[in-house]
Amino acid sequence: MEIFISLIAKSLSMSEKQVNNTIKLFDEGATIPFISRYRKEATGGLDEIKVADIKEQHEKLTETQKRKQTILSTIEEQGKLTGELKKRIEESWSLTELEDIYLPYKPKRRTRAEIAREKGLEPLAKILMVQQENNLTRRALQFVNDQVANEEEALKGARDIIAEWVNENERARNSVRNVFSREAVISTSVVKGKEEEGVKYRDYFNWSEPLKRCSSHRLLAIRRGETEGFLKVSISPEDDHCIDRLNGIFVKGNNEASQQVEDAVKDAYKRLLKSSIETEFANESKEKADVEAIRVFAENLRQLLLAAPLGQKRVMGIDPGYRTGCKIVCLDAQGNLMHNEAIFPHPPQNEKIQASRKITQLVESYNIEAIAIGNGTASRETEQFITNLRYDRKVQVFVVSENGASIYSASKVAREEFPQYDVTVRGAVSIGRRLMDPLAELIKIDPKSIGVGQYQHDVDQSLLKKTLDQTVENCVNLVGVNVNTASKHLLTYISGLGPQLAQNIVNFRAENGPFHNRRELMKVPRMGEKAFEQSAGFLRIPDSDNPLDNSAVHPESYGIVEKMAKTVGCNVQELITNKELKKQLKLEDFTTDKVGLPTLLDIMEELDKPGRDPRRIIKVFEFDPTVKTINDLREGMKLPGIVTNITNFGCFVDIGIKENGLVHVSQLADRFVSDPTEVVSIHQHVQVKVLSVDFERKRVQLTMKEG
Repeated sequence: MEIFISLIAKSLSMSEKQVNNTIKLFDEGATIPFISRYRKEATGGLDEIKVADIKEQHEKLTETQKRKQTILSTIEEQGKLTGELKKRIEESWSLTELEDIYLPYKPKRRTRAEIAREKGLEPLAKILMVQQENNLTRRALQFVNDQVANEEEALKGARDIIAEWVNENERARNSVRNVFSREAVISTSVVKGKEEEGVKYRDYFNWSEPLKRCSSHRLLAIRRGETEGFLKVSISPEDDHCIDRLNGIFVKGNNEASQQVEDAVKDAYKRLLKSSIETEFANESKEKADVEAIRVFAENLRQLLLAAPLGQKRVMGIDPGYRTGCKIVCLDAQGNLMHNEAIFPHPPQNEKIQASRKITQLVESYNIEAIAIGNGTASRETEQFITNLRYDRKVQVFVVSENGASIYSASKVAREEFPQYDVTVRGAVSIGRRLMDPLAELIKIDPKSIGVGQYQHDVDQSLLKKTLDQTVENCVNLVGVNVNTASKHLLTYISGLGPQLAQNIVNFRAENGPFHNRRELMKVPRMGEKAFEQSAGFLRIPDSDNPLDNSAVHPESYGIVEKMAKTVGCNVQELITNKELKKQLKLEDFTTDKVGLPTLLDIMEELDKPGRDPRRIIKVFEFDPTVKTINDLREGMKLPGIVTNITNFGCFVDIGIKENGLVHVSQLADRFVSDPTEVVSIHQHVQVKVLSVDFERKRVQLTMKEG
């Protein structure tokens, strides 16, 4: 619909051409990664976030259109759909406005107003609303009958009808909304008798603040306390302000009838309008908090997935422990398990000599190049033990986050990979593989279990899943995958594939050996032209006979590169390796009606570094050796740390003890910081100073300020 294009363009501050072309591409079956990477001419260079925004807005408008059709048909069935009403509904794209218009016609349960109408009291309500009746008693007595006992009952019924009119009046609802938006206060109190059980919410036992200033993390904490039955929550402005605004709309005189209307307005607000608008604002504020929390979670996940990989090296993975020992696995450069066993260098066994011999022997036997140690129980002791050993070669030692490793080790994916091994071995394998390629390993775990979220169990779960799945898809396609080594799980996230095609690729690879070039992908069952178009640019074949198969250059552009090579008198391989030859090219000579400078610039960037991994280079990190538990901390200490989680209110930093320290947003820099992601990123190495230590509650406050 053309109106959709116009509305989306205005909402997202884009041109209608950008929106129209993007929606067309979606209609043709294109994916977000493909559109943002290979259709820049059509979209005007929109990135994956903006492309996703267009898709989301289009879906919302489609749902709104469906709702409009339901409203129109319902009112039409009642025989009340006038031309003017139909026009208003068709021209409105605000769900709130549509529901307000629909409210008087919405089928409802038997209300007090409906009962009063059945008693024939609507004419009396209309008389009162005119507010010109001077003899109210005489008028009311005219409505006394076998169903209405007396004058007061007649007036009460009329007031009930007026209250419903007030509640269903658009202007009235918007007036109350206006007061709520400016003045609403969110207040909380403890549920009687739950003081001890709900002690973790004690900060909110008697608390209030303007709703518009309530941060997303605080609102989600409050709502969790409410859900768990410890807190009572209300959202409300001063009642008198709202009632005064309503009286200004409905009370038109100063007589007995006006007094009745005023009473009805007050009743309408307290019994109907207030709770309705409060629910609206509760839902709206929760939705905003959800969106903000999910945004932070998605950004943390993106940084985690794009963490620096060690690459294809032989790695020893260690899942540290005391009583049950340290689980050791040796992995080859492709991450395949070659050996596993347990050592017991820590109490109560203290078998340090045997453990030392075993580690050095395994490093030598399996040509281990790096060791990954999980950051859980006994991590610091294990790291110290490992780094003090002497090896026959240079061995790098890394401490790796093991968040979610236990979830993976008990999962279906892990059982399929290692059916003959128990969860402890699988967990150690996961730790080792996370060092080699965090992206390939972490996508096997539900993002909610990776440990970088903020109230992830309290937010809208469908929106959370949709956002996190899109984040994973964007990250996988940004990096690209080796089609000859990628797992089914990793291939699933590649643009245009999905679970079935991913499985078919793995099966084809097992039966026929590795792919020699991208065109061979067309032999995979159910790999049609469209799926190939969407996926090929993100699938790498390092040993292909065509060097472009190990780059992000799409097969549809191979002809352009070949033409470039021919222009300067060389082959494609020579063009890639010779910078001087590339400098001779004039990109304007290769533009067509479909291929413009954005695509040509991307191609040239790829030819400079084909198959380049966009992720950073990994660095070894060392904690302060004098700090092993919270009891070793003192105020003023300066320590190295690693950022493990980012929230709206700051970031958590691992300083080498069990408890992560908090750097509040106000302590992140010597300037005002509104968004912590401006200053820190997941796994960033930082220097912090200890501000305070609460030994009883095991809380550590840190600062990154220079002063």
